[in-house]
Amino acid sequence: MSITAEAATGTVTSEARRITTKSVVCRAPGTPWEVAHLELDPPKANEVRIKFIAAGMCHSDDHIQKGDAPMRMPVVGGHEGAGIIDAIGPGVTRVKVGDHVVCSFIPACGKCRYCSTGRQNLCDEGKNAGTGIFADGTFRFHEGDTDFGGLCVLGTFSQYSVVSEYSVVPIPDDIPFEVAALVGCGVPTGWGSAVHAAGVRAGQTVVIYGAGGVGSNAVQGAAYAGAQRVVVVDPVEFKRQMALEHFGATHAFATAEEAHEFVVDATWGRLADHAIITVGILHDEVIHDAINVVGKTGQVTITAVGKGMIQENPGMLIGFQRRVQGAIFGACNPLFDIPRLLSLYKTGHIKLDELVTRTYTLDQINEGYQDMLDGRNIRGVVLIDHDDQGKNA
Repeated sequence: MSITAEAATGTVTSEARRITTKSVVCRAPGTPWEVAHLELDPPKANEVRIKFIAAGMCHSDDHIQKGDAPMRMPVVGGHEGAGIIDAIGPGVTRVKVGDHVVCSFIPACGKCRYCSTGRQNLCDEGKNAGTGIFADGTFRFHEGDTDFGGLCVLGTFSQYSVVSEYSVVPIPDDIPFEVAALVGCGVPTGWGSAVHAAGVRAGQTVVIYGAGGVGSNAVQGAAYAGAQRVVVVDPVEFKRQMALEHFGATHAFATAEEAHEFVVDATWGRLADHAIITVGILHDEVIHDAINVVGKTGQVTITAVGKGMIQENPGMLIGFQRRVQGAIFGACNPLFDIPRLLSLYKTGHIKLDELVTRTYTLDQINEGYQDMLDGRNIRGVVLIDHDDQGKNA
């Protein structure tokens, strides 16, 4: 079911006040997500308050909850989100009250060294992603005397959140919110890993390890770029089928060994041009498999998060002039690529509705992440109920 403006009706106001908001939080690494009602400060200068309608359930949030990645706790989860601007602070120019927006998990200030040279995914304003603290050294979410950060200074698993205007991108009103939420992280991260970070070209052979929420979009990016062979490696049959039927994969295998044999045969021994790693948890074996499947001048692009290490003999890189490239946000520029991806969606060039396997409520976050870990979802999406919406604190 699509949630558009009609289904998201409610009072939109520019009034700045402290409110309470239903949020999903993690209090310590390894503890389950839980629902809490937090106090939310009004937006300060160059900040906005968003009434969230939908939020994507990215694997990165699970890494934080499990303690696999460092994060100041307690934290409000969620870094993929879409909704309506509900209030603005002084000096805001990017959006106005009532605008439909998607959050970019990496902000784009537009003026730092990296933004000004077309590398918004490396914006200096992203420095507080692991603490959730604002540039002035304060927080916006509170429970009594306890301050809560928002993941990536967002916290989209909440009815409302206050974020920097640098972290929002306006979108057309006719884009369903549950689709828009995904272009804040998973879609550009995967699509850009193929199109930008790897630089896939027409006629090439690409092997993609992992076909979840990010990997499925790496498949779409490679296909859109014109790859002759888009080879998926994933142990889950459902994900392989989705990659083949919807996202542009030409071949899919359950194991890296099967994929390697196919690539050797199909390329007459020249091997692949690109390998893109988008598995749920990065590990040594997949890095080894990826390096070995690319041929001379081939590139391995690592987008996955985990504790995997590059343990190859340097001769494996030198002899074939192979490259290993890290990628964040798919090397995308949020202010340009998010609207572009939504435009490609509207013209049917990429599939976004098909990414949403199941929807959940805020109270079902733990269930949703278990479904993800069990391989049941390409992407789960939280539809945020406002029957119990923010009130004066």
